[in-house]
Amino acid sequence: MSRIKQAIRGALLMEFSSAFILAVKYFFSPKVTINYPFEKGPISPRFRGEHALRRYPSGEERCIACKLCEAICPAQAITIEAEPRPDGSRRTTIYDIDMVKCIYCGLCQEACPVDAIVEGPNYEFATETREELYYNKEKLLANGDRWEHQIAKNLALDAPYR
Repeated sequence: MSRIKQAIRGALLMEFSSAFILAVKYFFSPKVTINYPFEKGPISPRFRGEHALRRYPSGEERCIACKLCEAICPAQAITIEAEPRPDGSRRTTIYDIDMVKCIYCGLCQEACPVDAIVEGPNYEFATETREELYYNKEKLLANGDRWEHQIAKNLALDAPYR
């Protein structure tokens, strides 16, 4: 009996007609594609993109040179050197990240007790040379200043889950 049904379905082109109806349905429905350089899709608050060093609202950098991020980095992409300041606190003199080595695991962000190093929302940081992917302290602070509003918003959205 099943061979007869299969022969009838083949003769009437049932599979073809059902596929054609499905194609026509999707042809007239609204498109889900975005025009990427001009339109950007939504990004999760937990997205791990380009690294940034944050500052306090007073303008002072947050990093206290505890070197936890350097110790936990599985790729050993972070290099920190620090020295004490006249007021007795420690601050970094050198904070380098080799983005070529970085695996964007987010462990540095999780280890930081003061939320100084974060992975921001920027995913458009392609370069032409490898040297441009060696981030120093100044570049990381500039990234933090540029993305501070979005980073603070993402950290606030993620706070209940930490």
